[in-house]
Amino acid sequence: MKKTAYYLIALVVLLTSCYDNFLDTKSPSQQSTENVFKSTFFTEAAVEGLYSILVESTVYGQKITTNWPTNSDIEFAVLNPVNLTAANDGSTSNYFSSKNSSTTKWDNIYRLVEMSTTAIEGIRQSPLMSTKDSTLMKAYLGEVLTLRSLGYFELVKLWGDVPFRKSTANITNVFEPKSDRDTVYKYIIKDLLEAQDYLPWMGKSVSSVSYTAERVTKGFAKGLTARVALFAGGWSLRDANLFPYQNESLIHNPDVKEMNGYFVGRVKNYKDYYAIAAQQCADMIGNKDNPHSLDDYENLWKTVNKLQQNTANENLFEVAFGLGQNGDIGSLIGMTLGDGTSYGARGLGGGNVKTSAYYFYSFDSLDVRRDVTLTNISYTVSGYYPPTAAAGSEGETMSNDPTSWGFAKWRFTWMSPAYLALVKASATSRVGSGINWVVMRYSDILLMFAEAQNELNGPDAVNATAQMSARTAFEKVRARAFKSHPEKVTAYLGDLFDAIVNERAWEFGGEALRKYDLVRWGLLSKKIEDQKEALCLMVNGNRDVKIFDKSYPAGSLPTTLYYKYGTGTSIDRNSINWYNTPIAIPDAKVYKSLSWLSAAVGTKGIVSKAVNILTASTGLNASYDYSQILQKMDSTNSIQNGLNLYKLGNGVCNYRHPFAIYYTELQNSNGALVNSYGF
Repeated sequence: MKKTAYYLIALVVLLTSCYDNFLDTKSPSQQSTENVFKSTFFTEAAVEGLYSILVESTVYGQKITTNWPTNSDIEFAVLNPVNLTAANDGSTSNYFSSKNSSTTKWDNIYRLVEMSTTAIEGIRQSPLMSTKDSTLMKAYLGEVLTLRSLGYFELVKLWGDVPFRKSTANITNVFEPKSDRDTVYKYIIKDLLEAQDYLPWMGKSVSSVSYTAERVTKGFAKGLTARVALFAGGWSLRDANLFPYQNESLIHNPDVKEMNGYFVGRVKNYKDYYAIAAQQCADMIGNKDNPHSLDDYENLWKTVNKLQQNTANENLFEVAFGLGQNGDIGSLIGMTLGDGTSYGARGLGGGNVKTSAYYFYSFDSLDVRRDVTLTNISYTVSGYYPPTAAAGSEGETMSNDPTSWGFAKWRFTWMSPAYLALVKASATSRVGSGINWVVMRYSDILLMFAEAQNELNGPDAVNATAQMSARTAFEKVRARAFKSHPEKVTAYLGDLFDAIVNERAWEFGGEALRKYDLVRWGLLSKKIEDQKEALCLMVNGNRDVKIFDKSYPAGSLPTTLYYKYGTGTSIDRNSINWYNTPIAIPDAKVYKSLSWLSAAVGTKGIVSKAVNILTASTGLNASYDYSQILQKMDSTNSIQNGLNLYKLGNGVCNYRHPFAIYYTELQNSNGALVNSYGF
């Protein structure tokens, strides 16, 4: 992929200097916004500088992508009760956020929105807006409006009600209270609708500026409008102590108990927002100029790993990282590459985001997304290798830990040779992979349309603009997943909404969407608890297990996995008996074996594994009672004794998904800001 030069030091220095000057109005010798935006060259530099903020570690460089999106029912950061209440990423993932945790600071996201606001005002006032350069300047305006909207959307998604400004201000010097999120959403959507009028479709050029997936385009602006609208119409935790009018102005979710003035609510006119989402997606789907389509699922991720442009333009927007410069994608999330191999002393794909056998068994065995998305296979210098392998050789090995699977959309075997060469030379330091973070894909447009259209008009009413129904759009995504088995495309259970809830899990695993989808659906707590119960019963091995739309009778899942190696030291994925125990034991000269689920955990291990599973995410609700689950398990008393050692529940409110505001931000606000939800 031809990388846009967002990260050249000269441009970053230029932009930082300009913005420092913009915000310091006391110095008449410094450059003004008026002067900068009189030039398309300097305007381009300013816009590119905004993109450079996206790669910061507390924006998409790490936190938004690999730390903050956990825990959901298919993604988690840690299953370790020791970390439940510490002020760190593991605690945050378990919903025990803290005002003392520097891992959840919002300063760089606010830097994005504040600098975007400065640029918006500068471009609007620029004399170039009435010259031959007006088309380019309007395109820049569309980009900056969208980037500011993206920043505010992330802030609301993560912290709930946040300070909001439409005009230029320095966040550290202005005492600004929280605005309620419904107000913020309205302004975001208004800005995004304006931005669409100025932006080109992907693949087009305006003047000398080429619009690729690494820049904001019309398609992404429309998709982001739809995403924001669905959140604006969705459920979230509310603070009626700070905004008492919300008690009467919002719908209260009857499935979540209200406590201490905190409740889960949504706006009464939520369907108006679903209508916006449906229309935005329909405008894309039915537009002959729309350049976006679905790629082959595996090829999509191969091109991302290889730093290539996706030829189907499935990726609507990618945060562009620089090879060897920045980006932890593939390093902190992905298939595990052990350290000490010929690929270098630093391992990859280990760290921040894991998944489980629960997610694996939620897939249909014929779904091509399953083996692209997740794996329990890693590449190391020790493990189970073919009989022909010499002692100490390196190759693939399989883990039997049901709670420590990796996301395989990012894997070293697909990465560019240039990156692997850098890893080899890096000793033990982490090297920027340069792998772009995909913020939105075209499959999301289809599934958001299906969700919104279904809510408004049912599954089979045809939308005139899109020229398709909710069900048709939904099944387009499934058709790719079951490309060799068309009979499976329509083989889903339940109503269409339930099917969409499942489909989004299978389509977007590891892509930082699931947790927030569950939040807005009001399903976060329920789905996490469904996962916990199923995982406990899987490792216990004596009960029927329900996973998404699938049921596994007691004893139906194997307790021993058999597998063989294909080429060299690569495991033949098709040889593994995931779903049954072979009638005849395979030839030990050809096949390796591995204990699985209850057999892997063992009687003694059930207690510690169950405690790890059940204590996860327990900062989400006020209290927890696992007596009903424990009645279905062996070692009931021992597991309960283990649970008694840890704090289960936040003691304040239910559905506590927002983060706490960091204490320095509270101090700097001069009393204008306060934390909610017991933080």
